[in-house]
Amino acid sequence: MRKSFHYAICLLALTGALSLPQHGRASELPNPPSVSDAERQSCAEIKRTDFTRVEDAPAQLLDVVVVDATGTSPAYCRVQGYVMPQVRFEIRLPLSNWNGKLLEVGDGGWGGEMYLFFCSGPLRKGYACIASDMGHTGSSGLGLWARNNIQAQVDFGYRATHVTALIGKAIVAAYYRRPADKALMFGCSTGGYQGMVEAQRFPWDFDGIVAIAPDMDSEADLSMRIVWKMQQLSDKGGNPIFRPADLELLHKAALQACDQSDGLKDGIIGDPVGCRFDPAVLSCREGQHAGCLNPLQLQAARNIYAGPSTTKGVRLSTRGVFPGSELDWDNTKNPSAEVTEFFKYMLFVPSAGPDWKIRDFDFDHDFQRLGMGALYTDSNPDLRKFKAAGGKLIVAQGGNDTLEIPGAIFDYYDTVTRIMGGSASTLDFFRLFVIPGMKHCSGGDGAFAVDYLNYLEDWVEHGRAPVRVVGAHIDTPYLLQHSEDDGSSVKDRVWLAALKLPFPLDPAAPVTFTRPAYPYPLLTKYKGSGDPNDAANFESSEPTPVQSQ
Repeated sequence: MRKSFHYAICLLALTGALSLPQHGRASELPNPPSVSDAERQSCAEIKRTDFTRVEDAPAQLLDVVVVDATGTSPAYCRVQGYVMPQVRFEIRLPLSNWNGKLLEVGDGGWGGEMYLFFCSGPLRKGYACIASDMGHTGSSGLGLWARNNIQAQVDFGYRATHVTALIGKAIVAAYYRRPADKALMFGCSTGGYQGMVEAQRFPWDFDGIVAIAPDMDSEADLSMRIVWKMQQLSDKGGNPIFRPADLELLHKAALQACDQSDGLKDGIIGDPVGCRFDPAVLSCREGQHAGCLNPLQLQAARNIYAGPSTTKGVRLSTRGVFPGSELDWDNTKNPSAEVTEFFKYMLFVPSAGPDWKIRDFDFDHDFQRLGMGALYTDSNPDLRKFKAAGGKLIVAQGGNDTLEIPGAIFDYYDTVTRIMGGSASTLDFFRLFVIPGMKHCSGGDGAFAVDYLNYLEDWVEHGRAPVRVVGAHIDTPYLLQHSEDDGSSVKDRVWLAALKLPFPLDPAAPVTFTRPAYPYPLLTKYKGSGDPNDAANFESSEPTPVQSQ
C-alpha cells in the first residue's frame, strides 16, 4: 500500500536491487551486441502464439517488440497483454543469457501501475521478469476503480498476482521452448502483501518469495491502524498536536531509552521490537512550557506506540509504530490521502463515497465492519502447504517504518511459529529480518541496502538458508547529490535516491557502515571491539527484555 511509496515510485527509473560494494560495479554494457534478425524474429513469433487456453489465466497479447540494449540494460523482448477480463501485464524476456528463471515483481499502493523498475537489476542477471497492474489501470494512490466493482476487488485482493504467475510461466515456456527452472517473486509494501498472499493462497506458484514491509493482517486492518495514527497526530480541528521540535524531543528520549541495546550508541535502536519506551519521562513539570510534552501530547504519543483501541481501552489490533521512528511521524499528507481512498471506495458495499474523512472512523464501532475487507487479507498463518511445496520465504521489515505500522508482521511470524510446531521447523522455510533504522522499504538511518534476491537465490538453488543478511548505509549527502530535484522535500529526495541506488553499488558511493541482521527474534550485537562501521564486528544475540523508561 502507501501513497508516499507510490508517489516516489512514479519518479523512479530504478536500475536494480541493492548489493554490497564488494560485489562489484554495475557498469554499462561495453559495446552492446546488436540484435540479430533471428532474435527479432523469435520475439515477433511469440505474438502468434495462442494463450487463450492457459488454464485459469486465458490471455491476449497486445504488443510484442524488441527493446535494444542501452546503458546497463541488455536487449529484451517486451511482451504486453492482459489476462481476461482485465489484468494487464508486461513481461521482459532476455534475448540472450536467460538464466532459466522467472521473476514476478509486485505493485504498490492500490495497484493500477506496473513497477517494472524492479525488473532492471534482475534482467541484467538474466531473469525473465513480469509485472501486472493488479487488475485495473490508473494511479496507485487512488481507489475509485474499486467502487462497487467486485471483479476488480478480487483481482487486486489475490487473483491478479496468481494469474500473472501463470501467464508468465506459459509465455516463458513458449518463448524459450522449455519451462522455467525456478519461479521467484519480489515485492515491497503492497508487493510484499502480494507475496504473502501467494504463500498462503497459491503455495505452488513460486519456489521463493521476498516480501519487504508487507501490508499485514489485511488491507482493512492496516488502514485502520494508519487512521488511528492520523487521528492521534491532530486535534479535532485538524491542528497538529506535535511541532517538529516536539518530535525531535521525543526521538531523543526514545534513543536515550533503547539506543544501546545493541552495544552501541549510534542513533539507531537495534531492537525496535523489544524497546518499551514510556514518553512520561518528558512530562512537563508545573510551570514548565519548553523541553517537555503536555498531557495531550503524552497521551497521543502513547496511543501511537500502542496501536488502536476503543475508548474503553479494548485493543483492536497489533501494536503501533516502534520507538525511534518519531522524526517521520509528520509524514502524513500522502498516507492520509491514500488511506481515505480505501474507506471511500474499497471496503464497504455500497461504498462510502468521496465525502469520507479520516475523522469519520469511529473506533468504538467501525472496527466491526472491517470483515468486509476479507478479499484483501493475508493473515493466514498456516503455511504448511507452502513449506511442503519446497517454498522459501524471506521477509524484511524496517524498524523506522511509519507507513506499514510494523508490529503486525512480528505477531504474524510468532503465530506461524506456533502453527508450524516451533522455531526450527519455521526457520526451515521462513525467515524474518528486522532492519533497524530502515524506513519504508529502504532509506533511513540503518543499513538499508540489502540484496535480498541474492540471498533468496542462494537458499532456493543451493539450500543455503540466510543465517544473516548484510546491508550497507550510504552517506546522506551523496544520496541528496544524486537525487532528482522534483520539488519534493529533502527527506523524500534522499529516500528516493536510496531506493534508486543501482545494483551492484557503485564503488564511488560512500558506504558509511555495514551491518548484519539476523533471523528474528535474534538481535545484532556489537562484539565490543573493532570498527563499529564494519559488519564483521557484530554477532547475533538472544533478545533480552528492555526496561520501560
